[in-house]
Amino acid sequence: MGQQFTSDNTAGMCPQALAAFVEANLTGHEDAYGEDTWTAKVCDRIRDVFECDAEVFFVFNGTAANSLILAAMCQSYHSVICHQMAHVDNDECGAPGFFSGGSTLLVSNDPLGKLTPKAIEDLVTQRHDIHYPKPKVISLTQATECGTVYSVNELQAIGKTARRLGLHVHMDGARFANAVVSLNATPADLTWRAGIDAMVFGGTKNGLPMGEAVVFFNKDLATDFAYRLKQAGQLASKMRFISAPWLGLLDNDVWLENARHANAMAKRLHVRVKDLKGVKVMFQPQANGVFLGLDHAVQDGLRARGWVFLVSERGCRFMCSWDVLEETVDKLCRDIEVLCA
Repeated sequence: MGQQFTSDNTAGMCPQALAAFVEANLTGHEDAYGEDTWTAKVCDRIRDVFECDAEVFFVFNGTAANSLILAAMCQSYHSVICHQMAHVDNDECGAPGFFSGGSTLLVSNDPLGKLTPKAIEDLVTQRHDIHYPKPKVISLTQATECGTVYSVNELQAIGKTARRLGLHVHMDGARFANAVVSLNATPADLTWRAGIDAMVFGGTKNGLPMGEAVVFFNKDLATDFAYRLKQAGQLASKMRFISAPWLGLLDNDVWLENARHANAMAKRLHVRVKDLKGVKVMFQPQANGVFLGLDHAVQDGLRARGWVFLVSERGCRFMCSWDVLEETVDKLCRDIEVLCA
């Protein structure tokens, strides 16, 4: 299968992550269940990245990461406020409610895939009776499912609203790296300094083989979280093979370079096709995703030429991965140009 734009999950492992994975295998026996030297080293590196003494855990995938964080923040009678397009609402197969024992999602449909302080307050204050699930958590996606990003000011405003209303804030950071380079902001400014209590620090979409980091900035919420991981089947016995590849990303800021390249390829695609007749840009791309409104004939023509992409109410999604080549982007653009002529 050649390079495609279906998802940044389709790309392989970046060389630096692979090298760290192999090195971890060459160091002989290590303690199991996260007690190894590699996992300890990576946790310290993540604390350095965020400039704080956070609690750090590793899981196999984003579904577990998001759902278990939310479960740590919620009782079964609580609700989570999220955007209508959020992954936790549309793509987790009900896992947030399953792991929390029944908490529900309250959704907003604000533009650009973002929650706003007003939307949050409207959902929190629309009912106060005991028959309604009590709002407890705000869940943000950074970058969003529309390829947009929350600015530092937007995050600070939401964090202030959360504190005033007594809510926790969770961040789904599957594409957090893409947001960091897009905004040229520090990870700390985009998380705990803005009021984020815990987040999923995404690695799979940034060049890892598997595995996401769960980062608790509010350490009180991490109490007994290790037991949640074990119960959910997310405690890896040979944890070093999930954690070690993170060193390949974090050392020398490879994670930022990977995200910077993916974002640049999305911009290249956007600039090349945005003014074509028959092309509607659904959202101004700020990360590594481009969403285009294309006629069915154009869509069919692209598929006939071998291109694979996702189609939803947001249009045709073209997701640029860390390793997509300029020539791959240019070939796709040429095909769109021909089909739109």
